[in-house]
Amino acid sequence: MNTNQKTSTALAWLVLSVVLIALDQWTKSIATANLQMGEPVVFVAGFWDWTLAHNTGAAFSFLANSGEWAHWFFVVMKIAVSLVLIVLLGKMPRQQWRDALPYALIIAGALGNLVDRFRFGYVVDFIEWYYRDYHWPVFNIADSCIVVGAVLLILFSFRKKEEAK
Repeated sequence: MNTNQKTSTALAWLVLSVVLIALDQWTKSIATANLQMGEPVVFVAGFWDWTLAHNTGAAFSFLANSGEWAHWFFVVMKIAVSLVLIVLLGKMPRQQWRDALPYALIIAGALGNLVDRFRFGYVVDFIEWYYRDYHWPVFNIADSCIVVGAVLLILFSFRKKEEAK
């Protein structure tokens, strides 16, 4: 493989992951410095508050009270998923953005929350969406990256099926 082929892999999409991890960490530091735990600050009345929360579980507090095993399970899972996606990025052309973009988003989300787990033992969440009495679990930028990346993977998979016909 020549040098040009090595530099034309989708690994370049990791720049987006790094930018999103930095954005995630920056917004979490702002939330931690300016919000009180569990006390909402209205951003868009009736829909969106800033509410500081510490999540010891997975996305949306899944398995939050499961103890130390869950913490290490999530650490290992995030590292494994990120490594697999990085390897896949290294094997695909940079222009294959319909795969590379979702992978980069998922990597950013997994590693953004992993940084918190190593630093604090929990993930910092601060975005709360709600409508009347229904409250979506508090989340962060990293969670958003994972969700958007997963949705794009699903949406783009339909396009691949159509193109294959």
